[in-house]
Amino acid sequence: MSCSIKDLLNPRGMGRAFLNSVAVTIPSTILPIAIALFAAYALSWMKFKGRYAVFAILVGLQVVPIQMTLVPVLRMFAGMGLNGTFPAVWLFHTGFGLPYAIYLLRNTMSALPKDLFESAYLDGADHWTIFKTIILPLTTPAIASLAIYQFLWVWNDLLVSLIFLGGSKPVMTYQISNMVTSLGAGWHLLTAAAFLSMLLPMIVFFALQRYFVRGMMAGAVKG
Repeated sequence: MSCSIKDLLNPRGMGRAFLNSVAVTIPSTILPIAIALFAAYALSWMKFKGRYAVFAILVGLQVVPIQMTLVPVLRMFAGMGLNGTFPAVWLFHTGFGLPYAIYLLRNTMSALPKDLFESAYLDGADHWTIFKTIILPLTTPAIASLAIYQFLWVWNDLLVSLIFLGGSKPVMTYQISNMVTSLGAGWHLLTAAAFLSMLLPMIVFFALQRYFVRGMMAGAVKG
């Protein structure tokens, strides 16, 4: 196996593809969760006109198929000069991952005891203090489960990376799909490539697995 992995890294370009996948996946995981945290807090504990309508729209956006949005977004990014760059993939994954992330985190935050927030307000805490000292610690399981979900979805994605990056910045899934057709009987290299592609997701999952079920259940209980 070690010889197969060495053969992959330079001649087959898997080392570069691995780094490209990391460059795509980490920002595409952090950005939607960071934005969703603030949006979910606003929808849960800040009173403003139309917040229920905004939440209803976000729930509806979860059923929009990804294929339906690819062409309009591709044309928009082409006009902005973003096609073929990492920010194009980051923005697309962020936009597509936000509705579910906000939905899950909003339900988690809405289920927190109201007394905690009332006591904090009486003590003179502002929204930022409450967010740091109450929201973040109590929503850690939901944040971790979202991180696993988003990370695995982006890491295993081929369609979005293929459309917005093409072959100029190949990711792991793109490189492996090319190897399937070009290597023929080189199953030892394909096995090594599959192992390499699974390594980082397995590390992330096992590192955060204790939060996964708790986080998903916490966000699914209250609507």
